[in-house]
Amino acid sequence: MFRFAAVILTLMTLIPAADLPTKKVLNLAAIKTMVAAAEAEAAKRNVQVTICIVDESGNLLFLQKADGAALNTIQFAQRKARHSAFYRSPSKAAADQLKSGDLQVLAFPEAFPNQGGLPIKVDGESIGGIGVSGAPSEVDEAIGQTALDALAKR
Repeated sequence: MFRFAAVILTLMTLIPAADLPTKKVLNLAAIKTMVAAAEAEAAKRNVQVTICIVDESGNLLFLQKADGAALNTIQFAQRKARHSAFYRSPSKAAADQLKSGDLQVLAFPEAFPNQGGLPIKVDGESIGGIGVSGAPSEVDEAIGQTALDALAKR
């Protein structure tokens, strides 16, 4: 009887563990892939930018300022990346919302209405954000998109 009870208890502890969802995360290899692609695209376009990558909670995973990038690009890149991670949408969406006259975006926590931030999605799941700053905003976004494309090919 004791063995039977032990087996039942063991099975009961294993079943809930099997029901836990799996979660994709950004690892160092993925970050290096994205950064290499972004650096190459920035060099191709002859621009000096700051690149920032955050996890889905907005925690800083990577930050790099090119030698010629302005100091304010450090904050801008971080804010673009955090916006994209928190809202799971490009920071350009907030910029478009503001341009259309919708001022409420200015009150949203961590919102940053400036193009250049993109959510990092894998299999439809948002796992972080990338922000680029230092070039015209559409170029910043294009550099970020190149990084996401490199991750998707990996």
